[in-house]
Amino acid sequence: MGNPRGFLDIEKKEAVYRSKSERIKDFNEVEVRLSDDDIKSQAARCMDCGIPFCHGCGCPLANVIPEWNDLVYNGHGKEALDLLLSTNNFPEFTGRICPAPCEAACTVGLDGDPVFIRQIELALIEEGFEQGWIEAQPPEVRSGKCVAVIGSGPAGMALADILNRMGHLVIVYEKSAQSGGLLRYGIPDFKLEKSVIARRIDLMESEGVLFENQVEVGKDISGGFLAKKFDVVAITTGAETPRELPVQGRELKGVHFAMEFLAQQNRLNAGEKITEKKISAKGKKVVVIGGGDTGSDCVGTSIRQGAESVVQIEIMPKPPEMRSEDTPWPQWPYQLRTSSSHKEGCDRFWDIKTVNFEGKGGKIKQINAVKVKWEFDKDGRPAKLADIAGSEFAIDADLVFLAMGFTGVVKEGVVEDLNLKLDKRGNIAVDANGMTSERGIFAAGDAASGASLVVRAIASGRELAEGINDYLRDSK
Repeated sequence: MGNPRGFLDIEKKEAVYRSKSERIKDFNEVEVRLSDDDIKSQAARCMDCGIPFCHGCGCPLANVIPEWNDLVYNGHGKEALDLLLSTNNFPEFTGRICPAPCEAACTVGLDGDPVFIRQIELALIEEGFEQGWIEAQPPEVRSGKCVAVIGSGPAGMALADILNRMGHLVIVYEKSAQSGGLLRYGIPDFKLEKSVIARRIDLMESEGVLFENQVEVGKDISGGFLAKKFDVVAITTGAETPRELPVQGRELKGVHFAMEFLAQQNRLNAGEKITEKKISAKGKKVVVIGGGDTGSDCVGTSIRQGAESVVQIEIMPKPPEMRSEDTPWPQWPYQLRTSSSHKEGCDRFWDIKTVNFEGKGGKIKQINAVKVKWEFDKDGRPAKLADIAGSEFAIDADLVFLAMGFTGVVKEGVVEDLNLKLDKRGNIAVDANGMTSERGIFAAGDAASGASLVVRAIASGRELAEGINDYLRDSK
């Protein structure tokens, strides 16, 4: 505990963004890093709470947050970074895009504002790169074992990173033109500039990890071939099957899944050639269906493309402004969240159900919707909905994005190729060690758990690395 009165005397700094008028004109990162002095004072707010729920209940990676906050406050940045990297492979990702469940579980947040943990984490890793503290450290001894990782998202990257450190040869197969998976093609540049990913990929390659891009397993090469060639195959392809909205008019032009839009814009930003027609929001009335982070990303991207207007609708009820009593500390709070994209110009509505899409000449022109009323269960959770009679209305729309989440791993391709069993939720079924129904085939991240946070994907990849290492050791 660096400063015994820090949490009493020092106010929490809120996230600072570039001005709206500036940031909506480009796709550069919108958040501004805190100064060194601000980082030190924010670290001083971390209290000696006895039981640090931030890394016990909050952080899926179990980051040792109080200890590195104390080191930051006392000017031991390199030691703090070493401690952070002992639990988190990629603080440069989580420091930018993690919703920070650690802060939701911070003890200071019981009666005030929590410690600004995410920004301190980001400051540590960026200082590490700037000061040259982060250098390639290839393993001194190789095990002679080879592992194929299918998918280069956060789970696959973490898995490959740890297995390589253990001395195993790792080849990561990625179907897209560049590595990074969801980080590169799903998250907008204004939240995570792709040079950050490239920097980490370069470091991993210099340590011995091999990346094979534009290779789709199950199409370009078979999963069976990899299973014979490698000692272990690990599937970290994510949960890419989007939730469909099966209503009349779904086939109209101008109705797209969110990831079609977001991935295409990221590819354009990267200078990649696209063969499909460009999805452009310029001068259009955009409606985003789905109130989560993916929907918010569609909002920000549409605004940067020059949309005439942006409306976001959500079938669920509007969350309370403050933490709901049904999710008491240190649980992840059920409450309203407003992103930087929302602040750039967006009308948001809740309790709205899409009835159908209506078009003209084969193109979307309006959404017909109805207001709904929810019944809540004994725990205060929305459980059952009913249309409100007479509340029907229409929303003009030239472009609609479906951002309603994901329903599981893509079955076509490697999953069917390897004849893997799925669980009831449509994810790859795995045992306690991460092994699938086929011996020597493992899975981690969203492919095994369903769509979740990047920080959970990293944690899943790290955990699977231990399971695979045990398997390889026992199979000598």
